[in-house]
Amino acid sequence: MRLSLSRMDPWSVFKISFLLSVAIAIALVVMVGVLWTVLSGMGVFSNLNDLLRSMDRKGSSFDLMSYIGFGRVMSLSVVIGVIDIFLMTAIATLGAFLYNICSSLVGGVHLTLTDE
Repeated sequence: MRLSLSRMDPWSVFKISFLLSVAIAIALVVMVGVLWTVLSGMGVFSNLNDLLRSMDRKGSSFDLMSYIGFGRVMSLSVVIGVIDIFLMTAIATLGAFLYNICSSLVGGVHLTLTDE
């Protein structure tokens, strides 16, 4: 059986890419939260903070956690996730429009399916 993919509906590509990008954004936020919790539990941030304090000759009261606290890191990951949702959805929809233009010129993608 020979099939041809000659057109992709941009609205359906928009809906599917939006749902997939939301799932990826949620996974990103969860992964960042888990990674931050694991690194904090291992004491990586406190060791890094001690290293940065030992490198400073003045003995300042530098605190790394005031810059990369859990709330700040999670806020940044949510912002990156939202930007990711918009960009992935727009790029996939634009790709569908471009595919339709190219498909009208060359006839689309031809698939040969067999039943075994």
